[in-house]
Amino acid sequence: MELETVIGLEVHAQVLTRSKMYCSCSAEYANADPNTHVCPVCLGLPGAMPVMNKAAIEAVIKTGLALNCEIPSFSKLDRKNYGYPDLPKGYQISQYDLPLCAHGTLTFEAAGEDVTAGITRVHIEEDTGRLVHAHNEQGSEISLVDLNRSGVPLMEIVGDPDLHTPEQAGAYLNALRQILRSIGASTGNMEDGAFRCDANISVRARDNSWAGPKVEIKNMNSFRSVVRALQYEEIRQAEVVTKGGTLVQETRGWSEPTGVTVSQRTKEQAHDYRYFPEPDLPPLVFQEAEITVIREQIGELPAARKDRYITVLGLSPADAGVLTSDDRLSTYFEDVIAVGNLSGREKSAANWVLNDVLGLQRARGLDADAFQVTAAQLGELIAAVDAGSLTGRAAKALLPLLNAEGSVLDQASRHGLVAMDDSEAIRAAARETMVAFPAAVADYQAGKQAAIGRLIGETIRRTGGRANPDTVRLILQEELSV
Repeated sequence: MELETVIGLEVHAQVLTRSKMYCSCSAEYANADPNTHVCPVCLGLPGAMPVMNKAAIEAVIKTGLALNCEIPSFSKLDRKNYGYPDLPKGYQISQYDLPLCAHGTLTFEAAGEDVTAGITRVHIEEDTGRLVHAHNEQGSEISLVDLNRSGVPLMEIVGDPDLHTPEQAGAYLNALRQILRSIGASTGNMEDGAFRCDANISVRARDNSWAGPKVEIKNMNSFRSVVRALQYEEIRQAEVVTKGGTLVQETRGWSEPTGVTVSQRTKEQAHDYRYFPEPDLPPLVFQEAEITVIREQIGELPAARKDRYITVLGLSPADAGVLTSDDRLSTYFEDVIAVGNLSGREKSAANWVLNDVLGLQRARGLDADAFQVTAAQLGELIAAVDAGSLTGRAAKALLPLLNAEGSVLDQASRHGLVAMDDSEAIRAAARETMVAFPAAVADYQAGKQAAIGRLIGETIRRTGGRANPDTVRLILQEELSV
């Protein structure tokens, strides 16, 4: 029996709002002392009444629209009942049968091909608190509860089981996170817990004569972990079936250190959560005009931006892909073009951003949005090179030296990097180079035209990178013809 893999992903993304979902407590909990961003509502105290966060609802609808979902005119909230120490109410306000968004699609690139996967639904809910595992003074293991995260708005994005390789799953998650960041719905930071993924995977016969049970994988904290966990589980399930064993529907946890999945529990069914409509919150009714206003706020999505960079700006697919991988980077790139008036010179701007600015960023260990050089400075730098005020070599030397003190050309002047216009000084440097490299001179005079490249480079080096290459070439050609 020939098997194929079936994968569906469930993503929980924290919604980027200032306050929590049902109270006015700050949603900025990451660096706060434990249990300081809490109130009777998010503590689940008896009698506390929730009030809905409109901004969170609109962010989820915006996400649904960006994912080509249908937005029903009527939706409601439901109570999802289960008991964990970090869920003080004993239930989570979520959505069951009438979500905010449904029946969408996400198109992404995987292994050089476009793949379209269905989106089952996008709904709103609230995050739980978190358990902090520690040891007491006697050395015994204890678990402490921090409820700062409790009640932070959370959206669940449930994908259809349309993926067939772990690599497709990784590409799907990357494309989804790009969209969430682009529309400002979520930070998408997995390291902060703002973007979490559970993966459902099963194997079936390619002729659909048999299908195995669905296995859910949890505890994956990076895209790489998701891919690795699915690769392991794909092999494990295939081996069980091939050897005549029996697969069971269950939840398994991913162990990053050991690289294996471990059985945790049998999978709950929907009836285990005893859903019923949330009695303390009204249903949600939307007019088409309201949806239109939200739709108009979306702007250009990453896939459309990438296509524009390729077809209009003439960038390579690889460069366009990197520049649109993060909304902050694409905004920076477009600001460089605008400030430097670089229309028609977008390829040059892209090279500077991708090779020099990001290279400097990596070398100095800076965050993704902490550009060492401002877009205005880089635009001015490239424009100065185009105008001949700086040579390319001098501009690259100046880049890591730039600060906020003065214009780019002022700083270039302070560092002695402004282009040299003294032809006699350049001629003197050219003559020194010819004396130092007689073999290259002989090769050129013997008809090897490429030999002049070595002489040009050495002459520019002798001028501190300030001599214009075209001027150096002309002077060398004159001297070599004597």
